[in-house]
Amino acid sequence: MESVGREAERSRERERTLNAILAEGSFEHAPKIDDFFPTMLFGGTQEDSAWWGMDRLMLIRLVVAVLVALFFALALRNPKVIPGKLQNIGESMLDWVRINISEEILGKEEGRKYLPLIASIFFATIMLNITSIIPVLNISTNARIGMPLVMALVAYVTYCWVGISKYGFFGYIKATTVLPGVPLPIHFLLIPIEFASTFILQPFTLTVRLMANMLSGHMMLALFFGATQYFIIEQSGIWTVAGVGSLLAAVGFTFFELLVIALQAYIFALLTAVYIDKSIHAASH
Repeated sequence: MESVGREAERSRERERTLNAILAEGSFEHAPKIDDFFPTMLFGGTQEDSAWWGMDRLMLIRLVVAVLVALFFALALRNPKVIPGKLQNIGESMLDWVRINISEEILGKEEGRKYLPLIASIFFATIMLNITSIIPVLNISTNARIGMPLVMALVAYVTYCWVGISKYGFFGYIKATTVLPGVPLPIHFLLIPIEFASTFILQPFTLTVRLMANMLSGHMMLALFFGATQYFIIEQSGIWTVAGVGSLLAAVGFTFFELLVIALQAYIFALLTAVYIDKSIHAASH
């Protein structure tokens, strides 16, 4: 009983210490639910803003979309047999996606047919990812689920539409869920698994893979750079050594993040092409 009393006293002491820190103003305010709703550009929070409310990440998305569209419009507005520098860059970028993703998975005919979609997803993903390492912007807008979800839904609607157009609605469902040559009792196990895999897990994994990778990268960079600022500026002295170490780690992780940025764009576009190809050949799986 005596040990229990001592533990209770220590707990009350910790609580008094925390209250004293808060009372001294060491924190701006105690954490509350509003902290999870960023300030909108036109005032208020996400929670109480109108449907047209826009925060910083949405503004970045719009600016990046305009810049990407403007680049390709300028590069390909007047194509010539002997391309200029801008046209050459634009064509090289599109050719890379066409050869290494679209035609590699879908073949020449189908690859060219779906190239606009696959290229749009690839360039939108990689350019929105790059904002995670641009000073001032500091975060990929793909670290929030909205944009990855929209692109995953576009891919989902596309490969479902491809399959339904070719086989009909029920024919497509049957082609994707019923495996030929399997004993009848096994179908009761396999059909729900195949249905969930095609119509639930595929769009879900497309969304979460991109968002989780970009969010974790943002958190790591914020941690390293935040530690650098804390050790060098706020603490100084001997702590500067730790600050230099965290700065080196931040720079090194930034280069690693560049690899993740390109890899996630490639994977998202590649899987979109794979899912379209699966829908085209659903009856032969």
